Amino acid sequence: MKAEFEFTFAKLEAQYRQALDAGYAFLTCEQYAREKDLLPPLTVVNRVDIDFSAKKADRLRDIYDRLGIKASFFVRLHAPEYNPFSFENYRVLKAIRDSGHEIGYHSEIVDQSAIWNEDASACLRRDIDILNRMLDIDIQGVASHGGMTGLNNLDFWKNHIPDEFSLKYEAYDNGERFNLFNRSLYISDSEWTRWKCYENGILRDGDRRSFGEHVTERPPLIYLLIHSDTYFDKHFYE
Repeated sequence: MKAEFEFTFAKLEAQYRQALDAGYAFLTCEQYAREKDLLPPLTVVNRVDIDFSAKKADRLRDIYDRLGIKASFFVRLHAPEYNPFSFENYRVLKAIRDSGHEIGYHSEIVDQSAIWNEDASACLRRDIDILNRMLDIDIQGVASHGGMTGLNNLDFWKNHIPDEFSLKYEAYDNGERFNLFNRSLYISDSEWTRWKCYENGILRDGDRRSFGEHVTERPPLIYLLIHSDTYFDKHFYE
């Protein structure tokens, strides 16, 4: 089967089961920030970026709940592709919260600042407050979204630290308090039809192996980034 048809929900669930069978423990990003010096011998930090589809994020929640594992779901507030306040998406986000998963903010504050001519720090504080009140939660972390504007939302963190905003982490923070990307095997589906990975912050050029294939080698710490939009039942355009 061609690689672009490998990203089904069923195949993804099988890879999570494979990791569980291999003895991996699954943590949220917040749990990692709190427990990073006392991790289980085999650990997956399980992250989901909701870029375009809250509906598909609900499918991932169902898989995780069935397997008894937790994840960190990062939500956009200003996406043209979905409205977190819509009837159905709000229901989905509440179900994610009520299942015990972490909800964080998928921030686009550099984009917001440029488009709206507003201070990026003020945008971040306002958006965190909105999500906290919307879902009755206390957001602990953010993950910078990579959009199509040509700007890099991670640039904001060159001159700021999460503590300024009462946060425990930014998902790519290389400070001592988090520093997950630089000390793990980072595996991501962010290229849609193929996997990529970084080892201790350095790209493994040409390594397109899946999460499940990496699990067979039993790396002690995996940082797994899943995008709910990547997965389907029968084909990409369903």
